[in-house]
Amino acid sequence: MGLRDAAAPLAAAGLWGGMYVVSKWGFASVPPVTLAFLRIVVGGVALYVALRALGTEASFSSRDRRGFLRLGAWVALTLATQFVGTDRTTASQGSLLTMLTPVFTLLLGVTMLNERLTWRSTGGMALAGVGTALVVAGQYGLSIGGGSAVGVAVLFVASAAWAAYTVDGARLVRKHGALVAATYSSLAAVPVLGVLAAVELAMTGATVPLTPGVVGAVAYLGLASTAAAWFLWYRGVERTTATVVAACFFAQPLVGGVLGALLLGETLGPGFAVGGVVMGVGVALVSTARTR
Repeated sequence: MGLRDAAAPLAAAGLWGGMYVVSKWGFASVPPVTLAFLRIVVGGVALYVALRALGTEASFSSRDRRGFLRLGAWVALTLATQFVGTDRTTASQGSLLTMLTPVFTLLLGVTMLNERLTWRSTGGMALAGVGTALVVAGQYGLSIGGGSAVGVAVLFVASAAWAAYTVDGARLVRKHGALVAATYSSLAAVPVLGVLAAVELAMTGATVPLTPGVVGAVAYLGLASTAAAWFLWYRGVERTTATVVAACFFAQPLVGGVLGALLLGETLGPGFAVGGVVMGVGVALVSTARTR
């Protein structure tokens, strides 16, 4: 196990970091659950097209089918709560709450996958968490006020749901491959989010404006942040432990901050660079640790 195994989930975290910039370009004009539905439709279709183009064939047992449906439920819960929570919290709160996902993933990996932690991997995870806190402080400060308690609670659920999707999918990923698992779990979430989006639009009377900004945002969310990123994330699950994959998640706010500075002209505090270095050291320690 080494840094090469962390390359795919790190790339996924980088693509998710780009969602911060995309949000600034206007996808907030779409109701949150409807946006989640559009994202999963575009991402699921793209993954299925890739699966067919590669001629990947797979036969599923009844247990596998139940597993994909369960993963679809985790996906639907994650996206709906993530977007609703983001809409109701501050940038600082949202970034800090994303740090719970690696913690949940690590705990589930130990309990569900019987992974054993070493002092090196545990210490590296803690170091990566500290580095991410410094990154967030350098970008937003660490203010915890301003958002709603409901938004914070919903993002808490989103973090736990994504950790469950990561760990619960390990058996199917290692049996059928990352592309198959990402594809069918995404498609399984489409009907659930479709119903929720229809209810949201009916209750709010909102519409989806077909502006270039909205179309571009949905395209990025569907193709990059869903299709590509979820395949890369599950590729990490396929090749290494949940602990290593979890540590890579910490890179998301770092990439978001860098892109915000480059593309939006935002100012980053001195702690941002220090936090990035500390986080990188932590991820490297986890990635090179040996499980017992």
